[in-house]
Amino acid sequence: MQNLVNYAKRYAERGFSVIPTLGKKPLIKFAGRPAMTPTEIEDFWRVHPFANIALKTDQFFVIDVDRHSEGADGTKAIKELGHPEWFDTLCQQTAHDGFQFFFRKPKERVSQNIGFLPGVDIKAHTNNYVVVAPSVIDDRPYRWINRKKMNPPAEELIALIEAKSKPRLSNQQLTEYNQSGRRTQTTELFEQIAYGLGPTGGRNNALAAFIGGLLLRGVESAAALELARLANGNTESSLPDNEVVKTVNSIIKKRIREKGGEVIE
Repeated sequence: MQNLVNYAKRYAERGFSVIPTLGKKPLIKFAGRPAMTPTEIEDFWRVHPFANIALKTDQFFVIDVDRHSEGADGTKAIKELGHPEWFDTLCQQTAHDGFQFFFRKPKERVSQNIGFLPGVDIKAHTNNYVVVAPSVIDDRPYRWINRKKMNPPAEELIALIEAKSKPRLSNQQLTEYNQSGRRTQTTELFEQIAYGLGPTGGRNNALAAFIGGLLLRGVESAAALELARLANGNTESSLPDNEVVKTVNSIIKKRIREKGGEVIE
């Protein structure tokens, strides 16, 4: 086993935001929080010496090429683009033989896109992350396959990403779809989980409405809290976790009182 703490410290010293993980699951709350310092990393790995290392995608984005046997082979989709020069950048092989291409993030031009191409995702949200070498999952290591710099993406690649991120319906089709009555409040709840709670000024009100909408639809309290955390994690400037918990508990108590129940403090 390689000395993971030294690798984690080196990543931090190079300006990356390090997140310790168990497998791929984060072991700390990281959304909206400052990056761990080398000292904090050393203290954490002293207690958890086998924790994997992930990096927050706040300064870079990753084109994640999947090669799982049960899904599409993303390498085929990449090859069909016919532009190998676009992928001349830092790259690692994942524990399950996929590839991840790392690019410097151009400001406000690349957004998260799961399903960018068949078997290919873009991980770019400021509160997302990727596991990196020399982490190990299922007894198989991640490894860097080149020593290239993390380059900016080609303008043509950015244009393709932007095009793929746009709605696939025309404006007229979207208008017809929205007027058809198929969009509901439940639709909006699902979208908040994926896209977050909105701008900074309205996050708390949006969170309260989100929780209320879940409880109204019979979602259990514990599940509502976890869904709130997901939505908050996908919010550009996310709320502190203790504030999410406090808001969820407040809405739950309010619902109990409305139904004439007794709230146990």
